[in-house]
Amino acid sequence: MILPLLDAGRIVMIHNVRHGVGRELLELPAGTLEPDEVPIVTAGRELVEETGYRASRLDPLAEFFMSPGILSERMHAFIAQDLTWVGQALEAGEHIRTEIVDIPTVRAWMRDGRIEDAKTLAALGVYFARMTAVD
Repeated sequence: MILPLLDAGRIVMIHNVRHGVGRELLELPAGTLEPDEVPIVTAGRELVEETGYRASRLDPLAEFFMSPGILSERMHAFIAQDLTWVGQALEAGEHIRTEIVDIPTVRAWMRDGRIEDAKTLAALGVYFARMTAVD
């Protein structure tokens, strides 16, 4: 998954229809590893497909298990920076729209429950914890 920083104060998020919950969720872009693909390559590919932005820089943010009680799925989160617009390349059947959101609004949406996607909450939580950490 990817946390795309458009600049110092804005994040590119996506609205993605999730059939499992029967509605659209506000998320960070993410995707599935192709066979023999390394996570950073997946992150770059999915960023372009879902948001239309290409990153000159992808840095590791976190790795975590989504639901270790029942799944072995491991999430790899990256921070994408130095973004350039190249156009969305959605896969057949995908209905994704982007929204550029300032950081104070993202924080408010996390607090008020507007962001409900677990992987998005986890990645944003790690990112914001690092932003406010005292070394």
